[in-house]
Amino acid sequence: MGKDKDRKSRALEIDRRLMKIYPEAKTALHYSNPLELLIATILSAQCADEKVNQVTPALFGEYRTARDYADAPLNELEGMIRPTGFFRNKAKSIQGCCKTLVKNFAGKIPETMEEMVTLPGVGRKTANLVLGAVYGIPGIVVDTHVRRLSGRLDLSDNADPDKIEFDLMPLIPKDRWTPFSHQLVYHGRNTCFARKPNCSECILRDLCPFPDHSE
Repeated sequence: MGKDKDRKSRALEIDRRLMKIYPEAKTALHYSNPLELLIATILSAQCADEKVNQVTPALFGEYRTARDYADAPLNELEGMIRPTGFFRNKAKSIQGCCKTLVKNFAGKIPETMEEMVTLPGVGRKTANLVLGAVYGIPGIVVDTHVRRLSGRLDLSDNADPDKIEFDLMPLIPKDRWTPFSHQLVYHGRNTCFARKPNCSECILRDLCPFPDHSE
């Protein structure tokens, strides 16, 4: 119980500090409608958002609806997303996802987690990101940065993204779940790097149980 209380107090202070330096934190993926965000998020798996943003303008210009993706020749879709890596699997996921959207949801993005995760290629991370951005539904988005910082800041003992999500949920007020996720991402990109994090200039250094990482 003591550890949980300590984690919650530190998590709240972490959120307070990160809110000050990243007040406008949001996804770095470029999109103009819910479907575009969903497709971009699928493409972002094991790929930098910057690279995804280089690919999506042409992709979104070519395919505008879920049916467009569902009916696209798979080899053409693969060719357009090749720079994002794992393009064959991603093309299958995108096409399978959009076929399910057309068949079960009239081509629209579902409004619940339960429905979102029925889409091929969509897990809780993608669902939380899209639901938060599109419908304002709070959710903790556990990407590689959130996973890393949750461990370094001792907010979770788990490595599995879904377990980390559920560990973080009771530590942060529900209305802060989405922005807190984006703030951790920003901090991971700007300061708490995977290798040689900039601990000496980290605003969270005194709250980190393991400062001065050198991994």
